[in-house]
Amino acid sequence: MPVRIMQPGHLSLTNGLATTSSVTVPRRLGRVWSRLLSYPTRVTGNPSLQCNSDAESFGEHKDDTIDISKLTEVKQKLKLVGINCDDSCIPGRYAHLLCPKCKGGGRSLEWSLSVHIIQDGDFAMWRCFRLDCGWAGRAFAGGSNIRKVMSSRQVAEKSLGLEPLGEKLIAYLGERMISEGTLQRNSVMQRLHDQAIAFPYWHNGVLVGCKYRSMERKFRQEKGTEKWLYGLDDINEAAEVIIVEGEIDKLSVEEAGFQNCVSVPSGAPPKFSNRELPPQEKDTGYQYLWNCKEHLDKVSCIILATDADTPGHALAEELARRLGKDRCWRVRWPKKDEFSYFKDANEVLKCLGPGALREVIENAELYQLHVSEEALQCTK
Repeated sequence: MPVRIMQPGHLSLTNGLATTSSVTVPRRLGRVWSRLLSYPTRVTGNPSLQCNSDAESFGEHKDDTIDISKLTEVKQKLKLVGINCDDSCIPGRYAHLLCPKCKGGGRSLEWSLSVHIIQDGDFAMWRCFRLDCGWAGRAFAGGSNIRKVMSSRQVAEKSLGLEPLGEKLIAYLGERMISEGTLQRNSVMQRLHDQAIAFPYWHNGVLVGCKYRSMERKFRQEKGTEKWLYGLDDINEAAEVIIVEGEIDKLSVEEAGFQNCVSVPSGAPPKFSNRELPPQEKDTGYQYLWNCKEHLDKVSCIILATDADTPGHALAEELARRLGKDRCWRVRWPKKDEFSYFKDANEVLKCLGPGALREVIENAELYQLHVSEEALQCTK
């Protein structure tokens, strides 16, 4: 089983402003970042999934950001399910404890339970990383919300019935301009019984789920597993992230030279909602964002490269609402002909090549400006 080891990067923030003295313009998105740093981009809007403007750097915290009453309530709820938080359970960091369900594997006493309380203390998640356990859940301050989110069963390549990609699927993906090297780096496999493409989902080098795609474009996700962003381990060190709408689009963006890309796990909504955002425990369609909160909190530039159709625009809007529009950028897919645009990253890669896809991503526009221009065009 491949294991990916990443170290967290650092991003300095001052009163919500990204400062040029502490941020190096990455080579990967030089044009976008050059324009980003020419704007004093303030992190505003919905604070729930944004960078903590009081934090001196990612991975550090200040006590005045923590709601003590919420933190106490969350710890009490964790205790109800058998998780006794010790001094290592610091909000904003991951703690490793003995799992009360599997007891750390008996004699081995593995500290396999990962517990994470978010920065302000009003939400916690846990997961046991022993393959024969997998116990996981979430606890929220307010009400009686404790939710188990994963069944206790093995999630491993052997138990899922996976095998290396065969020549037929390698050729199929090759026609879509996805190289064998990219497939191997992302551990793309196939399912034994029907040869569907298998996209394993990893978190800290551990297999946490899998999504399947048949040649007829039928999709299925492994039951009983949590929702995560696909390619999550590729953004452990990233200060800028690209979000796409499908696993093949993530691989396509990698062919253009960007590994700091993730895909949403479950496609796009038919339209965006004008209602207020639901509380995090009820935000069921976007729980993958909350599961990946630790990674997304430290990001200052998020490029939304969702599809160029109505659901793709709706997904971009829903993501931007939750992630904070002031730190989001939007890809403008090039025109295919007089009446239509290329739909997504893979179509651009196939028809125009990796250089063109790279240029499209590098020329992403500030989300607010992009939306304003689209509104103006609709009124003409």
